[in-house]
Amino acid sequence: MRRIVTLHYLAIAALIALILECVAWEGWLAPLSPGGSILVVKAIPLLFPLFGILHGKVYTYQWAPMLVLAYFGEGIVRAWAEHGRSQELAMLEIVLSMIFFFSSIFYVRLSVRHARSR
Repeated sequence: MRRIVTLHYLAIAALIALILECVAWEGWLAPLSPGGSILVVKAIPLLFPLFGILHGKVYTYQWAPMLVLAYFGEGIVRAWAEHGRSQELAMLEIVLSMIFFFSSIFYVRLSVRHARSR
C-alpha cells in the first residue's frame, strides 16, 4: 500500500511539474518567438487528466500515460533539433514525461493487484 501512495504522489508531482514546465518554457524561458509563444497552449491537454490523477482514479491512470507520450516525443525531437536553454527544457520534458508514464503504469499495476488481494 505504501508503494501505491508513493507512486500516486510521484505521478501528481510529475504531471504538475510537466504542466508548469510547458507553460514556463513557451511563456518566457525559451519561447519560439520573443515575448512568448502560442505553443503555451500545449499545456492544456495535460489539465484533462489532472483531476483524476489527483483523486487516484485508476481509469485516468490507464489513459493518461498515452497522452504524455506526445510530450515525450516532442521532447525527443526538440532535444535533438534545438540548442541552449530550449534543449535543456526539452530534456526536462523527457524526464518528467518518463517519470509520469512509469509511475502511472506501476500505480495501475499495484492498485489492481491490491484490489484483487482484498
